[in-house]
Amino acid sequence: MPSKDCLPQAKAAAIKALEIDDSLAEAHASLSFSLIWYDWDWDGGAREAQRAIALNPNSAHSHFAFAHVLSDQGRHDQALAEMARARELDPVFLLYRALEGMLFHHARRDAEALDRLQKAVDLDPNFWITYLMLGKVYTQQRNYPEAIEELGKARELSHGNSEAIASIGYDAALAGDKLKARAVLDELKALSNEHYVPPVNVALVLSALGEKEEALASLEKGCAERDVRVTLLKVDPRWDSLRSDPRFIAILRRIGLE
Repeated sequence: MPSKDCLPQAKAAAIKALEIDDSLAEAHASLSFSLIWYDWDWDGGAREAQRAIALNPNSAHSHFAFAHVLSDQGRHDQALAEMARARELDPVFLLYRALEGMLFHHARRDAEALDRLQKAVDLDPNFWITYLMLGKVYTQQRNYPEAIEELGKARELSHGNSEAIASIGYDAALAGDKLKARAVLDELKALSNEHYVPPVNVALVLSALGEKEEALASLEKGCAERDVRVTLLKVDPRWDSLRSDPRFIAILRRIGLE
């Protein structure tokens, strides 16, 4: 389901909960996510996350929400401190472990990202998001065979998550296997006839193939559909090849990240 169809419902549910009881930290944290993902309201998202933490300093979800707000804006040191606190409060929740690795990666601190992600694998070798993040780190290190291997695990364990599939295509293109990358594009197109495939995932493969105009058009479509992944454009290293393009800068400005 496109984010534009489900996020308004999530936002309405959080607002309704707060109308009943404004002291619910979890509801403020949930509203924070809706504000940054759907409204691109970064000040509002930060305000709600901080309100959640003030209400319950021991809410891991609230620290996680604030970490997201900060990281997506490039405020990495603060983001990592909040993410570490979330992990400390809920050390067995694998999503926090995996996304702490992602936040280190987005801060261009890949050695620390790998350390956190390997520890997450040790806790549970079947959590697909960890392998997705490992693949991204190895991609940044230009270790494409290792990246594709980890992404293959993510694809298998997630039963065909489209970001895992697109990431394999991205790496294949960078490794020089453009036929495989185009096969991935065909696969994503076929999958879109069965269920929603976020435009940002398609743009990822197109960018690696050097099809800049098509990639940017797909990113603009992602904005129109409120694809939550556009909020990572400022910090995800995989978009570095487009970062100086005026249309990419305009997209960042549109979502409040430039």
